[in-house]
Amino acid sequence: MGLARDAQMKSLFLHAAVSALALAATSASAEQAAPPAAPAPAKATYGTYGFDTAGMDRSVKPGDDFYDHANGTWAKNTPIPADKSNYGAFTVLEELSQKRTRGILEAAQNDPSSKIGNAYASFMDKAAVEARGLAPLQPWLGEIRDIADRNAYAKVAAKAARQGIGGPFRFYVGQDDKDPETYILSMMQGGLGLPDRDYYLDAGDKMAAIRTAYVAHLEKMLTLAGESGAKARAAALMAFETEVAKVHWTQIDSRDADKTYNKMTLAQLAQSAPGFDFAAYYAANALRPADLLVAQPSAITGEAALIAKAPLQVLKDGLLLSSLHTYADYLPDSIADADFAFYGTTLSGTPQRSERWKQGVDFLKETLGEEVGKVYVAQYFPPETKAAMDDLVKNVLAAMGRRIDALPWMSATAKARAHKKLAAFTPKIGYPDKWRDYAGLEIRRDDLLGNAMRSSAFEFDYNVGKLGKPIYRWEWGMTPMEINAYANFGMVEIVFPAAILQPPFFDPHADPAVNYGGIGAVIGHELSHHFDDQGAKYDETGKLNQWWTDQDVANFKELTGKLVKQYDAYEPFPGSHVKGAFTLGENIGDLGGLAVALDAYHASLKGKKAPVIDGTTGDQRFFLGWAQVWRRNYREANLRQRLVTDPHAPSQYRADIVRNFDSWYGAFKPAPGGKIYLAPKDRVKIW
Repeated sequence: MGLARDAQMKSLFLHAAVSALALAATSASAEQAAPPAAPAPAKATYGTYGFDTAGMDRSVKPGDDFYDHANGTWAKNTPIPADKSNYGAFTVLEELSQKRTRGILEAAQNDPSSKIGNAYASFMDKAAVEARGLAPLQPWLGEIRDIADRNAYAKVAAKAARQGIGGPFRFYVGQDDKDPETYILSMMQGGLGLPDRDYYLDAGDKMAAIRTAYVAHLEKMLTLAGESGAKARAAALMAFETEVAKVHWTQIDSRDADKTYNKMTLAQLAQSAPGFDFAAYYAANALRPADLLVAQPSAITGEAALIAKAPLQVLKDGLLLSSLHTYADYLPDSIADADFAFYGTTLSGTPQRSERWKQGVDFLKETLGEEVGKVYVAQYFPPETKAAMDDLVKNVLAAMGRRIDALPWMSATAKARAHKKLAAFTPKIGYPDKWRDYAGLEIRRDDLLGNAMRSSAFEFDYNVGKLGKPIYRWEWGMTPMEINAYANFGMVEIVFPAAILQPPFFDPHADPAVNYGGIGAVIGHELSHHFDDQGAKYDETGKLNQWWTDQDVANFKELTGKLVKQYDAYEPFPGSHVKGAFTLGENIGDLGGLAVALDAYHASLKGKKAPVIDGTTGDQRFFLGWAQVWRRNYREANLRQRLVTDPHAPSQYRADIVRNFDSWYGAFKPAPGGKIYLAPKDRVKIW
């Protein structure tokens, strides 16, 4: 998702997709004898109507676990590939996207004038990378080693930020939440090598083991970089990062749009956080912001104080090790394998690195994503699909409007504003109307690391170059090849890249109910994000602005509080629960998205009764379609990491949100007492 704030841009981590409803099933040959023969019916990719019935586990009752009822046999029989931390419907489409992109890049590789071909060639020349060793990175590492004082540290840390290297703080240019027609510099807490503060502070055995492995990893990387005294230096850096973790905000507080909106001048920042030269830090990148937004002020203050008293060598080691981690994939296997052993295997449970061509595809998505995207769209995204998506989005928006009108808890005043917000939406489908220009990015066929570093600087300059300019409303935060979707609060938009428009999310030959349960619910999810516990704080102009009455807010919090408790009760591992408050936005998105999609499906029937297919009703197929897109097997380490860092609940619980829908009970008739059965009074209904 790039440089978007959590409060403004919410990824579905789903796939948005298009609906089959707007596409005709098939066409017959143009030259047919009279009378014309009936065309053979088109076949759905999954099963007879778009759902894989063979993957069901019918021994599991829907009322005990709907996810396993719909997907249990698939889950039992589907291994996770060795280069994956998890595997499911998203991964299948990701692999297809990678293969298609590989074909584009290998063809371009034969053209010496092709920028994407030269970039891919530089990545695939592993022999050259091994032959050069660490030499290409040594000039940069030398700058870190030469840091003589804290003022120099601030300047080099700023340069690291331009190179995409993690440092003490993170910053980027984005919309001002309370003035969405203006760009502003935003900064956030940083400085940790582990994924979150909990990894340093959680007293459990699992986290303790990871901390031990992390220190050993730091020692190994310092040794590989030719540094002396690696053991003591690794321990010192771990001690420093632990203190940084103590001042960091939690994930829950960091997703609060009100708490994280703290506007101040650079002088005020310096006064509130003495111990770090922020003026020198920003000036090193020619940035002299009059104002900036500080997401976690107390964390920035705490970090600055820690930096002021930390040994200079510890600060330098933080930058050095972050540099090795950032650029590990562009360095020899000695570095790349060591980096993966910790971040890939220890943290996520993935046994082995992916094939080099897959890494090369990912590299091109990061460096020249829209340049590749132009070719991808031309080959794999027909105009008919875009038109179908346009129609489906309109259907879902209309359904949302009807649901707003029927809300018992919202005031008439807020309903009127909600309709204004709906009318202001900009759906973006497939690919940007205006493509990025990469003319200023230098790519050399024989310089992989240089390409990566120049690309990071190019992206940085592009981002900070927005200051003082009109909002880039054509801009996308994802490439067309990505299997995902997102909602951007400041832009009042929902965005669906081309590559997600495939089965099981969208299949032009599937039953409409399955498509509404798949991609229709994905569209509804992104739409509902604009009305979740954070998105609802933004008005029809994209401004962070309370547009509800106090009673509306109180009613909403009462409902969302029930959803928090529902998810708090989920326990994937003994003692490890889903965090209902952390995943609340995504859970509201799922709940609202599924409700809106179901209404849109019912409206599409135009008063007729849905046909029974293979013994299933329309509503049954709708909910099965929803469960199917959430097929996913996790490695234990990956799932544990997600519980700490991922604002999305695990896939099983996303599928089981059907327990809140009266229509689901009507469709599957679960008996009271089932494990996911909820009495009518306990079913959460928000949007």
